[in-house]
Amino acid sequence: MIGLLRILNPQGMAGLAAAMILATLLVMQKVETRHFRKEGARFERLYRDAELQRAKTVADFAAAAETARADDRANVARVAAAQQTINRSSLDDFEARLAATRARAQRLRQAPSPSDRGPAGRAEMSSLSAAAGGTDEAAGQDRLPAEDALTASEQAIQLDALINWIRAQSRVDPDRRD
Repeated sequence: MIGLLRILNPQGMAGLAAAMILATLLVMQKVETRHFRKEGARFERLYRDAELQRAKTVADFAAAAETARADDRANVARVAAAQQTINRSSLDDFEARLAATRARAQRLRQAPSPSDRGPAGRAEMSSLSAAAGGTDEAAGQDRLPAEDALTASEQAIQLDALINWIRAQSRVDPDRRD
């Protein structure tokens, strides 16, 4: 009992009150610590989830950019192939038409003219009057010389080939995606 009386004196009561207050504060501190640990863990999970989401978004954008680059490369290859085909076809057509025109001009140059047929050719045909011969010469005066006619034909073929090439190239859609 004496021990109890010592505790019940004013100093003992103050000590008990202080101990109770400190014990209460300690329990409150433990509860808060547990609460903030749970909150810290929750915020850490949120942060990790946000980081994973950000990394996924960056990866998605990188994949989309690479897909777009691959699509662009394929489109460039498609357009280049189409244009190369048009170029080759246009050039082949142009060269064939030019060669045919030059060959025709060469045959015309080498063909004997009506005046070069000789006496056998004239015996079979009735002779023309002087007026008819004059008309033939008058019509011949309006014609271009053979070399100028060939040059004009070559230029016409060249311009026609250029027009056809431009039309074919304009039909190639560089923005179309297959």
